[in-house]
Amino acid sequence: MLTLHSPRSAISTAVTASLLGLILTGCSPSDTATKVETAASASPIQTVAPGAPGAEPTWAFSGKTGIGTSYEPYINGQYQDQATNPVSKVWFSVAQGILTETMFGLIHNAQLKELQFVISGNGFVDTEKDNTISTIEYLDTDAQGRPLSLAYKLINKDIEGKYQIEKHIFTDPDRNSLMMKVTFTAFEAGITPHLYVNPHIDNSGANDIASVEGQTLVAHTSDANSTVMTIKTDVDFVHASAGFVGTSDGIIDLQDNGQLDSYYHTTSDTNQGGNVALTAQYPTLTKANDSLTMNLAIGFAKDKASSLATAQATLDAGYDAVKQAYLGDDKHIGWKDYLGSLAPLTNMSANTTDNGKLLYASALVLKAQEDKTHAGALIASLSNPWGDTVSAKVGSTGYKAVWPRDFYQCAMAFLAMGDTQTPKVAFEYLKKVQVNQQTPGFAGTPGWFLQKTHVDGQIEWVGVQLDQTAMPIMLGWKLWQAGVLTDTEITLWYQDMLKPAADFLVSGGNVKLDWNETNISPPSTQQERWEEQAGFSPSTTSAIIAGLVAASDMATLAKDAHASTYLELAQKLQSQLEATMVTTSGLLSATDSAHTEGNAAPYYVRISPNGNPNTADKLLDNNGKPGLDQRLILDGGFLELVRYGVVDAQDPVIKNSVMLIDNQQLEDNLRVKYEFTAKDGSKVPGYRRYGNDGYGEDIVTGLSYAEKGNTEDQRGRVWPFFTGERGHYELALAKSAGNLTPESKKALINTYVQGMETFANQGLMLPEQAWDGVGNPTRYNYKMGDGTNSATPLAWTHAEYVKLVRSMTDEQVWDFYPVVSQKLAK
Repeated sequence: MLTLHSPRSAISTAVTASLLGLILTGCSPSDTATKVETAASASPIQTVAPGAPGAEPTWAFSGKTGIGTSYEPYINGQYQDQATNPVSKVWFSVAQGILTETMFGLIHNAQLKELQFVISGNGFVDTEKDNTISTIEYLDTDAQGRPLSLAYKLINKDIEGKYQIEKHIFTDPDRNSLMMKVTFTAFEAGITPHLYVNPHIDNSGANDIASVEGQTLVAHTSDANSTVMTIKTDVDFVHASAGFVGTSDGIIDLQDNGQLDSYYHTTSDTNQGGNVALTAQYPTLTKANDSLTMNLAIGFAKDKASSLATAQATLDAGYDAVKQAYLGDDKHIGWKDYLGSLAPLTNMSANTTDNGKLLYASALVLKAQEDKTHAGALIASLSNPWGDTVSAKVGSTGYKAVWPRDFYQCAMAFLAMGDTQTPKVAFEYLKKVQVNQQTPGFAGTPGWFLQKTHVDGQIEWVGVQLDQTAMPIMLGWKLWQAGVLTDTEITLWYQDMLKPAADFLVSGGNVKLDWNETNISPPSTQQERWEEQAGFSPSTTSAIIAGLVAASDMATLAKDAHASTYLELAQKLQSQLEATMVTTSGLLSATDSAHTEGNAAPYYVRISPNGNPNTADKLLDNNGKPGLDQRLILDGGFLELVRYGVVDAQDPVIKNSVMLIDNQQLEDNLRVKYEFTAKDGSKVPGYRRYGNDGYGEDIVTGLSYAEKGNTEDQRGRVWPFFTGERGHYELALAKSAGNLTPESKKALINTYVQGMETFANQGLMLPEQAWDGVGNPTRYNYKMGDGTNSATPLAWTHAEYVKLVRSMTDEQVWDFYPVVSQKLAK
């Protein structure tokens, strides 16, 4: 799929983004200082840019077509920076054809919003992001076209065919730097490229200082402990300037006459920060078919000298050497070596419909979303949801943080693709985010796992979600069964971490942390897996039951008398499922042959606030949507009961609930299932989280989620990992019914594996949400199935894909817990 950007703006037409900056700041070009003009050979003039603080900063578009970082091997289960094995702590993202959020230090610590080129020519000024058609591919692939590293080639072609920009992007595994090789080709005379950089140092875009120092572009904050970002190229620029976004930056300067002729050396001589940009003009391509190639390096460090030295060292090492080290060579363990260590991938590739391309990309993407200071810290996504409409004035982790639920999905995917090291290190990391009496500010019953934290364990959100307390127990059991943890090791972990979690699942208790002061009475959860509602949830309860059975099994090994307590409660909860979460007075149900005409067939509700699913209890208002009668809201979370072994796939209530989920005649607000067209022309299914979901774009205005505050017209879209969840259920159903044949298995792969592949973008990134065709297609003019601006790539989606392919390969659900099925058998 090509990324088609908006039509060219002539010089006489203001660049939209810059105008927006002027509106936000109340400034205009006439408010700025008199231009300072100088010849290329003149010494830099020590001039401070006017127009502080610049436009209100935001993050970049969140629908990434690529992410990257170097592969780093563990040393004794940790990332250890050594002279012989330096650890590069730089991550980057690509969207809309340009380099976007780039992190250094901790994985959430953004330093850059975007780096792109502004192109001037005969009667026009273009921004690369807005005025080109962009394609992306992987620089390193095998004979089957499967990616071997997270190194990208982007080709951005001018919409009118006047120039082309080719960029190769990757990081330097030996240094804290990023490398980009850029080739400009002019197809008419007089094309001038300008590098445009918008820093957001140390995770904020409101407190930066930018300066031009010789042939170097430098950015840092006003803080004494600021990170310093240095940008250097091996082709000298002609002119360069520092300015404030929307008031005195290079785009503003170029708009009036297509010339960069205001040269500001710095944005501050008084340590005053703002939203800044650096612009560097490169030599004009004077004739048609002229080209210019250069290498660019971005160096990061805690001081200016080290930052410059890092960038220069990467340039000195050269494109070929850095790229080969990133891939892997005789001196570096790189991405191809990591993929080579994943033995199951070969057989798994045969159970895809794209020869394993998305499978290999998923393996790379999942491993890339781990912090390198805190080994095992797996984040949800290297993105800020709806970033280009979210303020970057104050630092935010966005999805670059730890949720034990997403974490579990990823750890299980690593295990599925043959990586036993990462899930073990990840499991050990979980101790950092478990609540105990030493947790800052906490009082009450310990043992549960924090809702959301930074990778260093800093507390961010403090809701109690019982599935997030059960899943570490489930993961521990799986690692034990896989032989990754020995009997001795799992016994120690059981006593230290898993028993307190299991005890909390049994008794709950009083919790007081930050705003959250409540009493938890399992299985009623304060928040279910969508972090929005309290009560009795099928998906949460399935994890609780599986966690308790797993805890019982490990308690038996540890000779803990509580083994029977855990098992008996799991059995009790299983017996209460229908009473607490299944409605027999449904408002949506059709009749079936097992029920008297006119009587509603029972089905699982999304969540029952009080465990009385036949009442008119309303769910809480959420995401701008008013709460509705619990019986109106469908959610596929009940499929987790089958996945974990709590309920058989042929259970009639499960089947009734599936039938309702599949009802495409429901009104769009309550409807869950939508159909999409796969590459072979067939229809494949996609599913929303639940009816009445408001976590998405406004169907009337097309605004991003909460762009101008929550509205009742917001709509959550299709989440591609539900196609995987449904595929797992259909595999379990075929197995249970005894009709899994080579033909039926192929049909499952074509429907569900291919279904998930359908949602991947050109860079093989899988999104959180995909466009369902309902309402205003937004400023991006989304087409059916396009990933939206919510969050791409979502680690959970890639994890679900990996697990689905492994499940099809094994002809057995990967997340299935045989001990649960055995212990709960009636």
